[in-house]
Amino acid sequence: MDDSYIDSVLSGDTESFRYFIKTYKDMAFNLAVSIVKDDHYAEEVVQDAFMKAFNGLASFKRTARFKSWFYRIVVNESFQRLKRIKKQHLTLDSEEIKSVSYEITEFGEDYRMKQINEALKLLPPKESLVLYLFYLEENSLKEVAEITGWTLSNVKVLLHRGRKGLRSSLETSRRKN
Repeated sequence: MDDSYIDSVLSGDTESFRYFIKTYKDMAFNLAVSIVKDDHYAEEVVQDAFMKAFNGLASFKRTARFKSWFYRIVVNESFQRLKRIKKQHLTLDSEEIKSVSYEITEFGEDYRMKQINEALKLLPPKESLVLYLFYLEENSLKEVAEITGWTLSNVKVLLHRGRKGLRSSLETSRRKN
């Protein structure tokens, strides 16, 4: 189905790109959050990724699925954003901190899913990404390696470490409650 929309966009019907946005925005956002650990940054990453995908659609060779190609863009954008975030050392005075307010948005997730997402945010970005792609997006290990550009062995190691870290975080969370 993606191919027909790709052909349509490449033929000049730019409105057809809305299909990709509707189809992949939530998954791309969750993927970005698993890396950058912040909703605001994740939204920016997703916007940038969609722009890169739109602008690079003509170079998409279709040897992989669009989903894998697009997720690779999201992963790369997320790690680039993470590097920029780490380079920024913003100092806020106490008045600025008091004036910042965060609106918590409920996405209709059940309590358990919230716990898992919070635990994923505590893990290192690579481990969180692998867990997200493997368990929540239900990609195979080979697909995860393809999306991330890492070796299959590296993906397996990160998945193992991620499982241990996630289990530890969830147990700690349970003890607190």
